[in-house]
Amino acid sequence: MTADSRGDTSKRKETRLFLFLVACLFPILSVMIVGGYGFIVWMYQMIAGPPGPPV
Repeated sequence: MTADSRGDTSKRKETRLFLFLVACLFPILSVMIVGGYGFIVWMYQMIAGPPGPPV
């Protein structure tokens, strides 16, 4: 195995990892973070009541 073929393999792996991160992992994480935040706000409002002026 020459240095060039090892570099090509490494570059190919790096490209595949980049595509996986951009196309799969980041969208899934962003949906999970936004959904988790929405769930936390929803649970808080279940306990504390909806926002608005005091009655």
